Amino acid sequence: MADTTEQQSAATVDERELRADCTRCFGICCVAPAFAASADFALDKPAGQPCPNLGPDSRCGIHRDLRQRGFPGCTVFDCFGAGQHVAQVTFGGRDWRTDPATARQMFDTFAVMRPLHELLWYLTEALALTPPGPLRDDLTDALEETGRLTDGTPEQLLALDVDAHRGRVNGVLSRAGEQARAGRAGADRRGAVLIGVDLRRAALAGANLRGACLIGADLRGVNLGAADLTGADLRGADLRGADLSHCLFLHQSQLDAARGDHRTVLPAALRRPAHWSLTLTPTRPRSGRPEARRRR
Repeated sequence: MADTTEQQSAATVDERELRADCTRCFGICCVAPAFAASADFALDKPAGQPCPNLGPDSRCGIHRDLRQRGFPGCTVFDCFGAGQHVAQVTFGGRDWRTDPATARQMFDTFAVMRPLHELLWYLTEALALTPPGPLRDDLTDALEETGRLTDGTPEQLLALDVDAHRGRVNGVLSRAGEQARAGRAGADRRGAVLIGVDLRRAALAGANLRGACLIGADLRGVNLGAADLTGADLRGADLRGADLSHCLFLHQSQLDAARGDHRTVLPAALRRPAHWSLTLTPTRPRSGRPEARRRR
């Protein structure tokens, strides 16, 4: 028989609800946030205004070609299931298009729900790593409290100090990461700014990289076993040949934002991003002039 803690955790969060399901949402993430024209977005879009690519069916009209059309930022965003929860639970299936009076409140509520769902994902991951004991009890309490908050009314959610709640939960998550790395702990690089840094010779196995900024960092061939990657920014990071098979708290959206290849070793639960499938490697033809060869 499963113990009471495991039964309560399973009842509190269905892991499937922590994955975005656009078929049950109303394109909230395509309307609520603002976009700034940049390498991530091809245009400026004010908050609360629908993206011009959003169709009347609440689906993206260029979903298959987002990267090619200048919207890689959309491909790496994950609401952790907050969108469908706001649409179907908080607002009972009312679409902001057909019920425009709900639009502003719905979008503001989404800004609170998304970090709550992200916390639920991290707490679920932490529970899977933590054996029975006081820390597991604290994680279970945090999971249940966060789950209760997500079921609040729009008014209750908008009154919530989500940053304060996140700060309390992050303390428990940090302890879970430290316990999971016990005996394997490496360098403490929490919040380190490592933009574009060559880290190929860095000892990062077991490192604490929570919140580290690794944009464009060179991590080719690096062993990241047991490294805590909670909230690490991996946009454009080069993970070709890196070993991430046993790192902690790595989310699919972080991989989607990075670069990698067929040699990158991933955790079993994560998939190799489609844009990693073709890589260009230099070859030298008979003429002696370099050219590019495609490899799968």
